[in-house]
Amino acid sequence: MGAKVSRADFEWVYSDEPHATRRKEILKKHPEIKELMGYDPMFKYVVAGMVLVQIISFWLLKDASFFTLFIAAYCFGGVINHSLGLAVHEISHNLAFGHSRLMANRIFGMFANLPIGVPMSISFKKYHLEHHKYQGDEKLDTDLPTQLEAQLFCTTYTKFLWVLLQPFFYTLRAFFVYPKPPSSLEIINLIVQLVFDAIVAYFCGIRMVGYMIGGTILAMGLHPVAGHFISEHYMFKKGFETYSYYGGLNFITFNVGYHMEHHDFPSIPGSRLPMVKKIAGEYYDHLPQHNSWTKVLFDFITDPAIGPYARVKRQHKPRGE
Repeated sequence: MGAKVSRADFEWVYSDEPHATRRKEILKKHPEIKELMGYDPMFKYVVAGMVLVQIISFWLLKDASFFTLFIAAYCFGGVINHSLGLAVHEISHNLAFGHSRLMANRIFGMFANLPIGVPMSISFKKYHLEHHKYQGDEKLDTDLPTQLEAQLFCTTYTKFLWVLLQPFFYTLRAFFVYPKPPSSLEIINLIVQLVFDAIVAYFCGIRMVGYMIGGTILAMGLHPVAGHFISEHYMFKKGFETYSYYGGLNFITFNVGYHMEHHDFPSIPGSRLPMVKKIAGEYYDHLPQHNSWTKVLFDFITDPAIGPYARVKRQHKPRGE
């Protein structure tokens, strides 16, 4: 089954997550960073263009062969859907219309969600903000792999399988380890998505619904853009729990690679995160970083020192303590 991982447990720490402290230090030294906060007025137009491109592609590909659809889903449609998923990530931080227009952000998140094929925008926000606030918390941070995942996927071959199945673990894990009752907006998100999928099936054929969802799954698994799932918080160097990536794929992923900067300043849109690094480079340049998401995937699968256990965890403390 290939080399077995060398870790037998997560990296348990007893300190608070580091981003709040660094944020205060940076703002004290570089108060001009506050000017970068706020929504990006161009963001909504970029996202709308991506949704339109996907809808047009559904019509153009409706009679394509299965092989053509597979290649298109992996190389084109899935990449755009992954990017739209990261647009939903931006929207979860109210970076489409700002904090004063919360409902506009939620509605636009449902719109960006449409070509992805499955409803996720509202649910993502519900869990993602806790990932920021309680990073590493064994219960509240559902970005962390479960104990069962870490035990089952602990060899080279099983880690390869885990990467392939990552879309399912990433999207379904929260509902099992930290279930929350569905909100009215989640139900609306579901209805809107089902109506859109039905419209695509009616005008372009049911295969296009498969193309939508299949592309989403392919681009969240063994795919270069999916490398960010692992690069962001898996411990490639002991003691460091968040990593940035400064490669070219940031161009199509709303700079999600600037992940140290994002966790330090989640109210700054992705388009401005490179400015954070430029202004406060002394806080980031010396930290471990990635330059290739493809290499991240390769190293995760082949390096026995890295696996689902290579995450920093903190014991859960009930809120209010």
